[in-house]
Amino acid sequence: MCLIMFRILEFLTKNAEVRATFNFMIVEPVEGKSIVVCSFTEPLVFDPKRLSLGITKFMKTTTEVEWMYLRNDCLVIECEVSVIKEPLEAHVPPSHLLDNLAKLLDGKKGADVTFKVQGEVFSAHKVLLATQSAVFDAEFYGPMGDKGAQDITIDDMQPAVFKSFLHFIYTDSMPSMDDLEDDDKREMVKHLLVAADKYAMERMKLICEGMLCKSLDVENVATILALADQHSCSNLKDACIEFMFSSNRMNDVIASQGYVQLKRSSPDIIVDVLERAAMSRKI
Repeated sequence: MCLIMFRILEFLTKNAEVRATFNFMIVEPVEGKSIVVCSFTEPLVFDPKRLSLGITKFMKTTTEVEWMYLRNDCLVIECEVSVIKEPLEAHVPPSHLLDNLAKLLDGKKGADVTFKVQGEVFSAHKVLLATQSAVFDAEFYGPMGDKGAQDITIDDMQPAVFKSFLHFIYTDSMPSMDDLEDDDKREMVKHLLVAADKYAMERMKLICEGMLCKSLDVENVATILALADQHSCSNLKDACIEFMFSSNRMNDVIASQGYVQLKRSSPDIIVDVLERAAMSRKI
């Protein structure tokens, strides 16, 4: 008696992977019947790290086995392989919705409202404006609104600011400001914050607050504090006051032109700042 030992399956495709089940069968030579000797029902993986699979101990040989299966010293073994076809993974391209909306704004296709801003004309789509702004929604579709309005004049915004404002409405993102100097960029963000507050666009307003928080210095913090107080930007207001009292900056802030203007135009804010400072010293 001996053991039949061998390796039977080898994966020939390079740099690939396949899952398969397989059965090893011995063929009865008289009737040609295939008798399963070993079965692998759980899928096995063939990949570059494991190119071949098989059995080291196939079956024990006895006189009876040799009599039944051997003919002319030949033994016929079958291997039935079932390759599991994996579902194809379709490549899904990234969404182009925001890019397409930006193109819609630039191309003016289907526009149904026109804004006149200091001599420049901007075309837009009422439904998109209303989707992003509760103020536009009420103006265009509310019970007291003017549903037929097609020409609107904007007197309190610069054309560049209004263009950036529309960009946010259509793409839900701030426009690129890489071409602006730091001071110009800060001024743009301040104007956009005012527009966001006026048209009830809270996400845009919070983004502007965050950008201004990162641009604070001793020269502009008082001016930005006044802006934050005027437009109910609590996070920005807290950031300004914290900045003023951190790292012994207060003397430099008081010496700034922005602080002088703040003290003259909004003394109540100065009182608030001093009260907070007094409270922090008690703590």
